Amino acid sequence: MSVNIAVVGATGMVGRKMLQVLSERNLPVDNYYLFASARSAGKTVQFMGRDYTVEELTETCMDGKDITYAIFSAGAGTSLKFAPIFAEKGIIVVDNSSAWRMDETVPLVVPEVNPDALLSHHNIIANPNCSTIQAMVALKPLHDAYTLRRVVYSTYQAVSGAGMGGFADLENGIKGEAPKKFNHPIFGNCLPQIDSFLDDGYTKEELKMINETKKILHDNEIKVTATTVRVPVYYGHSESINLEFEKQFDLDELKKILADAPGIVMADDPASLSYPMACDAADHDEVYVGRVRRDDTVESGINMWVVADNIRKGAATNAVQIAEWIMAHAEECGIK
Repeated sequence: MSVNIAVVGATGMVGRKMLQVLSERNLPVDNYYLFASARSAGKTVQFMGRDYTVEELTETCMDGKDITYAIFSAGAGTSLKFAPIFAEKGIIVVDNSSAWRMDETVPLVVPEVNPDALLSHHNIIANPNCSTIQAMVALKPLHDAYTLRRVVYSTYQAVSGAGMGGFADLENGIKGEAPKKFNHPIFGNCLPQIDSFLDDGYTKEELKMINETKKILHDNEIKVTATTVRVPVYYGHSESINLEFEKQFDLDELKKILADAPGIVMADDPASLSYPMACDAADHDEVYVGRVRRDDTVESGINMWVVADNIRKGAATNAVQIAEWIMAHAEECGIK
């Protein structure tokens, strides 16, 4: 069986990173097809040693191409319209937008955490929010061992999470120019707002983390709250996470569980000033964990610091890993 992959939104920041990750991982793929909006159609993209012409995303663009997987990074509105069209044609869609994440019929997947969710889908699979993905890699092994009771997220998120406009605001802000993407300057500043505000004072980004955590861990009893902040860093989201458990723990054992978990790199040695930093995570796929210590204000709790590249593990790599997992388990997934 030939395997052909389409990348939708191939010319955007995440789309370009997807192409880089696909090239690095060198999946057993026969053909690639690159799609984008009419604005980008006709552009030439060099990928895996050859030139590809970007095609316009339309309701018939996939016809005659025998596409197996389509990895979307083109915004929620585009995904809502086009993902079902691809899916109806038997193409497995891995969507990076927020469009399908909370749909009860759509798996929300971090491959290190809940790959079994991929065994049942209707040809649409959702990539979680970037800040949720890295948190889940660290939280799942601890939830399995000690059962989470409460999670408090405080995030420090890079401007690349807001796309090219966010990146440009920081670049231009250094030159003293006014912001265009953000409501306030980001250079030399922190913005305690990511996405729009809801009636209860939380932002949509905060609600995403709250709801996605419960869905991925299959546990609506966990109490989750979040404050998300945009900071003047180009790449790499950093998160201060406070956890309270149902069970008691030994701190050394807990750290070993984290160190042995898939996708995690421990950087946790205060004596040598070793702790995770965004600059270390940049262009890496691993989730970095450190500053792990007891929270003595509760009976069984910890604080920890979690860092990852938001464009790679937080978006592109996670989506590619999903497609890669399905390829490796095609028979179990009902793919002939």
